[in-house]
Formats: sequence, C-alpha cells, structure tokens
Amino acid sequence: MIDDTFAAKLRSQGDRLLVLLTQFPQARVLVIGDLTLDEFLSGQVERVSREAPVLIIRHEATRQVPGGGANAIYNLAKLGAQVKAVGLVGQDEQGLALRRIFAEAGIDTQGILVDPDRPTVTKTRISGHARQSVTQQIVRVDRKSDQLPNATLQAQLAEYVRSQIANVDAVVCSDYGDGALTAPVIQAALTHSCTIVDTQQHFQRYAGATLFTPNLPEAEQAVGYALTQPDRSKTDPAALRQAGADLLTLTQAKQILITQGDEGMSLFDGTAEQHIPAFNRTEVFDVTGAGDTVVAALTLGLIAGAAFWEAAVLGNLAASLVVRHFGTATTTTTEMKTALLALLEDNPM
Repeated sequence: MIDDTFAAKLRSQGDRLLVLLTQFPQARVLVIGDLTLDEFLSGQVERVSREAPVLIIRHEATRQVPGGGANAIYNLAKLGAQVKAVGLVGQDEQGLALRRIFAEAGIDTQGILVDPDRPTVTKTRISGHARQSVTQQIVRVDRKSDQLPNATLQAQLAEYVRSQIANVDAVVCSDYGDGALTAPVIQAALTHSCTIVDTQQHFQRYAGATLFTPNLPEAEQAVGYALTQPDRSKTDPAALRQAGADLLTLTQAKQILITQGDEGMSLFDGTAEQHIPAFNRTEVFDVTGAGDTVVAALTLGLIAGAAFWEAAVLGNLAASLVVRHFGTATTTTTEMKTALLALLEDNPM
C-alpha cells in the first residue's frame, strides 16, 4: 500500500509528472548495450518421439523481441525517445532480425557493429501445449560467446561513442556481461555529463557515472553482505541504508537507485534515502526486463528536467505496467499517463 506521506507527495507532483511525460519525445539518448535477441518458438505437442524420450512439437509460431541491452533500447524508443543504439551482433540471421526490429521502431543502428567471430546473443525458448491446455516452456537454448570482441572492434565502438557524445542528452550503459562494454567503451561513455548505468557486476568500472540502478541481488553482490532479513522474506532497512552509502562510495555516483521488486525502490544521494513503494502488486505476471523499463523511463525523466526522485517515480510507474505482461515488454507514455491519473484518483486529496 502507498502510505499517506508518499501519497501526499505524489499528489503535489502529479501535474508536473504529467508534463514531464509530454517531453519524452524530445529526448536524445545513446544506449550502449549487450544486445540480445529473445526468441519464442511454440507449437502443439503431437506425441513422444520414437528416437528418444522427448516430445515432438508441431511448430505454430515464432516471436522475436529485443532482450538484454536491446530491451533497454527498445523501451526508450517505445516511450518516444530518439535513440542511437551501440553494440555488437553476429554475422547471422539473429543479428539481422534484431537490426530489422530496431529499424522498424525508428532506432538509429549506425553504432551497431558486426562481429564475424561471435554469434548474436540469442535466447531461444521452446514451448508446447496439448489441445485445450496452456502453453508451457520446455527448454531454453542460449547462443553466446565468452570471448571479448577483438581490440579493433572495441576501439571502433569507443570511437563511435565519443563521436556522438555532443549529440545526445544522456548515455545509458546496459551491461549484461556479454562483452560490448569493455574498458575503452566505458571510458568514452563516462565523458558525458549524464551517464546512467545498469550493470550486473563490476560497478567500480563505471566510477563517476551519474546514477546506478542495481536490483537487490546485484546490490548484495556488489557490497558483499545480505540486504534482507534472515528468512529472506523482506529487505532489512538498516542493511539497505548501509548498502546505499557503500555503493555511493564505491561508484562515486550522484545517486544510487536500488530496486526491490514488490517492495518498491530506494534512492540514495549520500544525505538522505527516499523510498518509492511498488505501484502494482496484484497484477504481476513476469518481472523479466522490468529493470530495463525503469532505466528507460528514469533516463527520459532526467532529460526532461525531473529531479532524481521524480525520475525514479516515472521509472517505477513504467515498470508497474510492463510486469503485467509475460516476457520482455514495453509501455508507452499514453499508458503511463493513464496509469498515473488512476493512481492519483485512488489517492485523492
């Protein structure tokens, strides 16, 4: 539930938040990410194979959507921003598919380079159903390389980032550990005055960035101690505050935003903690990719002139919408506006 203090603050900022949403289309964002293609293959189970104790599925549909760092890029585009994508794909059908999806969404793909030595990171989920039954995932097949891109590609990515710094309002680093964000690329990204970092590990590589957005497990790994109560059921407030302070020291960032699922998110700046409760706890079907949505809406809020708290509220609002869908999903400013108005009506003066 949203407490009275937060509800009052939300009401006081309601009109401003609505205005900020209208300014999202003016934002210019460069996103450097580990680009992933999420594939969903589905069909009807016909029988058990005679060749092995496995199911035979008659293929019915294939769906391909951006995943990983590509999902952050796609979320920004769907929220109306002018987006430049930077990253690597393989010389394969999956790389072509990902660039096609981006092009159809109006995303600038000049910064996406082809690495002939590595595949496009692809996660293929195969699902099946019987007649009159729900579809269920059976297996997932991942394609990726553990090798870093060669030095030439690293230098080319870094040079492209440097060439675009003056042309964008913010830089987002979406680091899933798949090799696009090497030291030269990170150094180029940090030359911008507004750099948002969403990384699963090695926070210190981005020291000096504007804001980091770890989830609870990522924050725990970074600080080296538990942030939950002994039974893991809830976050430990004291440990969370200490983690906020420790992460600010580790990263030298202006702000740390720790997301906590159904417990909301907490924003730290070295002087105070501001907690934002979850806006949606009852219609949560899949949290996959919700962190990318938070980063996208938060970044656009900052570009529009929002205070960090206001930007975090917008990120929280956007995430509350995408978790209502299965798989990686996006939202729009129209949906966000409708949800914000409903939230204000549920918490009247």
